[in-house]
Amino acid sequence: MIQAFGLTSNSRKDFPPAVDDVSFEARSGRVTALLGATGAGKTTVLRLMLELQQGRGLTYFRGRPLRRIAHPSREVGVLMGEVPGHPARTVRGHLRMLCAAAGVPVRRADEVLEAVGLVSLRDERLGTLSRGMDRRLGLACVLLSDPHTLVLDDPADGLSPRESQWLHGMLRAHAGQGGTVLFTTSEPKEAARTADHVVTLEQGRVVADQAATEFARTRLRPRVAVRTPHAVRLAALLAKEARTARRSVEVVREDGNRLSVYGSTCAEVGETAFRHGVLVHQLADEIGDMGPGAGPLPGDGADATEDARPAGMGKGSAGTAAQGGRAHDGLTSQSGSPTHDDGAMPDERGAHGDQAGHGSPGGRSGPTVGRDVTASSPVTVSMPPAPLPPLPPPISVRSAPSPLRPLRYELRRATGISTGFLTGAAVLVTSALTAVLLARVGHTPQARLLAAWPRELFLPPAALGAGLLGALAFGDEFRHPALAADRGTVPRRLGLLTAKLVVAAVTALGLAFLTVGCDAEVLYLVYGRELAEVPAEWLSLSASWSGLVVGCAWAGVLAAGLFRSTTAGLAAVVAVPVLVVPLVRKALEGGSVRVAAGLPARMREVFLLQWPFGGERYLAGVVRVITQPVGGALALSLTALLCAYLLTTLRSSVR
Repeated sequence: MIQAFGLTSNSRKDFPPAVDDVSFEARSGRVTALLGATGAGKTTVLRLMLELQQGRGLTYFRGRPLRRIAHPSREVGVLMGEVPGHPARTVRGHLRMLCAAAGVPVRRADEVLEAVGLVSLRDERLGTLSRGMDRRLGLACVLLSDPHTLVLDDPADGLSPRESQWLHGMLRAHAGQGGTVLFTTSEPKEAARTADHVVTLEQGRVVADQAATEFARTRLRPRVAVRTPHAVRLAALLAKEARTARRSVEVVREDGNRLSVYGSTCAEVGETAFRHGVLVHQLADEIGDMGPGAGPLPGDGADATEDARPAGMGKGSAGTAAQGGRAHDGLTSQSGSPTHDDGAMPDERGAHGDQAGHGSPGGRSGPTVGRDVTASSPVTVSMPPAPLPPLPPPISVRSAPSPLRPLRYELRRATGISTGFLTGAAVLVTSALTAVLLARVGHTPQARLLAAWPRELFLPPAALGAGLLGALAFGDEFRHPALAADRGTVPRRLGLLTAKLVVAAVTALGLAFLTVGCDAEVLYLVYGRELAEVPAEWLSLSASWSGLVVGCAWAGVLAAGLFRSTTAGLAAVVAVPVLVVPLVRKALEGGSVRVAAGLPARMREVFLLQWPFGGERYLAGVVRVITQPVGGALALSLTALLCAYLLTTLRSSVR
C-alpha cells in the first residue's frame, strides 16, 4: 500500500505551494484515483512521492520510503508522460535494455509484449507508435520488473474509449492480484467508473477522500439519458411541466437526438413522453453524469433493466443496437439502473471489458445493460462479464545484485541504435580523407599523418568522435530518460558511471585502432609503402594516442552527466585543447614548475622497489605523456569533472 503524509512542495516566490499538506492512502488490492482539474497539483503529488521533486512530507511504499528500497523499479512501476526512450530504438530492444537495467531475464520482455498485445509491433521504432500503442508500451515498461505498486500519471489521456477500457482493465487485473494501483485523472467520470477509491484535489489540497460509489453519489450529478427522434419537442414538454410544477429540472440537448435531464427520474420522463405520444428509443439513469459510452461503476452489477414499453402503445418497427445485438420492438423504451435506498451500489464487481450499449449509434450507450420488455412478456438478457486482460506471469527467479548489470545495460543502450555505428563510420571516412590530403600537401610528421591530425586542428577526428560518443552516453539518458522510473531522471549511481566509462574507453580504443589502421591502408593504396611505415617510437606514440582518445571520451561522459546535455559534453571536449591546454602550457613554462625528469628513479628510491621487466621505461613514458600540455590538460579536466560529478551525486544523496 501507499501512505502519503503531509506532502508539500516548496513555495514559489509570491505564490503559495502547488501542493500543501496532502495526505492519503492507496490500499493493496484496490485502484485509487487522484482526481483534480488541470493545475490542481496531481503530477506534483506524484513527483513528491517518487522523490523527483524537492519538498516536505513522507511517502511509504509497503512501510518503506523509496530511498530505503534497494531496487525501486522492482517495488514501484512508474509511468509519467510519454514513454521515455530513444525514438530510433525498437520496442523489443527498449524492453530488453530495461531488463538488463532491472536485472531480470531478457525473456521477460517477450512476456510483457504478449500481455499488452504488442508482439506484432516488437520490431517497430518507438517514434512510429501511435498514442494507444505508446500507452501499451508504457504499461509494458511498468510491468517489466513485476512491481507491487503502479503509479501512473493520467494514463488514459488521449486514448479512445476502447483503449481506455483495456488499460483500466489491466490496472484492475493488477489490483485483483493484490497489487496497489494509483493513477491521476482530470475526468470525474473516469474516476467514478474505474476506481475503487477517489481522492479529490483542489488547488493543491485534499477536499474529498471517498469510496468510488460514495463519490459518484455525492459529488457528481445524476441524470436521465434520453434518446428520441423528437428531442426538441420532448425537451420543451419537460421544461413546461417543470415550470408548471415549480420543480428544478434542467434539460440539456446533446449531440444528435439525445437529451440529458437533470433533476428528474426515468419514471417522470417516461410518463411525460407517454402522455404526449413521443417516441423514445432509450431512457436510462446515469449515475455520476458519466455520459454515453461509459461502463458500469466499480460497484455496479452487470445487469439492469432496459427498454420497457408502456402498455397501450402499438407495435412499431424494430431497431437494432449497433454492438449489443438486440432488437427493440417497442415504440417507447424505458430503462433504469439498479440503485439502493442509501445510494450505494451492489457489492459485486462489474465487468471491465468491452461492454457495448444498446440503442445508440455506433455502439455508444449508457452505463447499464439490462433486459428488453415486449408487449406480451419481459425477456431478461444478461451480458456475461468480459474477462480481465491477462497479466504477465510473476518473475520466479530474481537475480542477485551483480556489478555486471549496469555494464549489460550500457552495452544494450549503446548497440541498440545506429548512432554509434554511424558516428564511427563518419570518423573513419573523415580521417582517411584528411590523411590523404595531408600526405598530398606534405610537411606533416608521420605520427600526425597516421592519426589524420593537422597542426591547424586542435583535435583529430577520432578524438572528436570519441568525445561525441562519450557525451551521448549520458546525453541520451537525459534527453530520452529510459531509467526515469528508477528514482530520478538518471539514477546517480557510481556503478552506472563506471559502466559508461568502461564502455566509452573500449569504444574509444577500438575507434583509435581502426582509425590508424584505415589511414595506414589508404596511404599505402594511394602513395605506396613509404607513407604507411610504422614509426620507430610506436609504443610511446600508441600510449599517447590511446590516452588522448580515451581522455576525450571520458571528458564527454563526465561533462554530459554533470551538465545533463550532449552538447555540454562535446563542448567540454573541445574546451580542453582550446582553453585548458593554453593554460597548462603557460603554467609549465613558468619558472616555478620543476621538470619531472628522474621521477621513476626517485620513486624507486622512495619505495625501495626494483622495477621488473624494465618498468622504469614504461613509467617514464607515462610521465612524459602526462606532462605534455594536452595530456596534462586532459588529466586536469577529467579530475575536475569527476570531482564535480561526485559532488553532485553526494549532494543528491544527502537531499
